[in-house]
Amino acid sequence: MSKSTEKAGSSGRFGTRYGVVVRNRVRDIDKMRTAKHECPRCHREGVSRVASGIWQCRTCDAKFAAGAYTPASKKAPALMSATEEQGE
Repeated sequence: MSKSTEKAGSSGRFGTRYGVVVRNRVRDIDKMRTAKHECPRCHREGVSRVASGIWQCRTCDAKFAAGAYTPASKKAPALMSATEEQGE
């Protein structure tokens, strides 16, 4: 029997198929998707992914749309500032 999948992580299910780059991308995406994230409303670590792009906080029950794999995408600060400028 082989050793457990320390380096492979969640992409160990693919074995030797699909290439190392693809398996590493899948591993990194799975880590981001399943990590604990901060809620934008109550600021607690309780946000989990419901579906692709839909997130829900376990503590305050807030449901919101965000990125597919993380609730805080790289473009979020720019979009927030653009919407604040339009509202003023």
